[in-house]
Amino acid sequence: MEKKKDIDDRFKKFGTVSFTSLTKVNDFIDYLEEGKVKGTKCKSCGLIFFPPRADCFKCLSSEVEWFETSGIGRLVSYSKLEYAPSGFGDDLPYSIAVLDYGDYKIFGRLASDVPEDEIQLGMEMKTVVNELPNGQLNYVFQKA
Repeated sequence: MEKKKDIDDRFKKFGTVSFTSLTKVNDFIDYLEEGKVKGTKCKSCGLIFFPPRADCFKCLSSEVEWFETSGIGRLVSYSKLEYAPSGFGDDLPYSIAVLDYGDYKIFGRLASDVPEDEIQLGMEMKTVVNELPNGQLNYVFQKA
């Protein structure tokens, strides 16, 4: 008799509200648990993905490698949210932003401890793992 394969649902641990528990990039959660925020890079054509992808839409390869989003990025855009999608209302208000790391950009949230009056386009920030009160994991942008 064939043993039933366990379902790899590690991704259910990501974010305030997890909309999926199954993905081909479940290792993302393991890296977050290790304190690392990682993206993927296509081994065939070099395209960089964040959030991570397991399949390249450019060359259709499924050969990717993980890279850590370390170092300093620059804030290129942000917006303070006063209204939120279903499931995120308790987080309001919060700010979403884009950091530019040169070869890639990352979309995410500004850390709640970044004072609003100190937010400036071009400021140096870093991407860090964040544990939510309910035990879920995500990442946020902190001042460098």
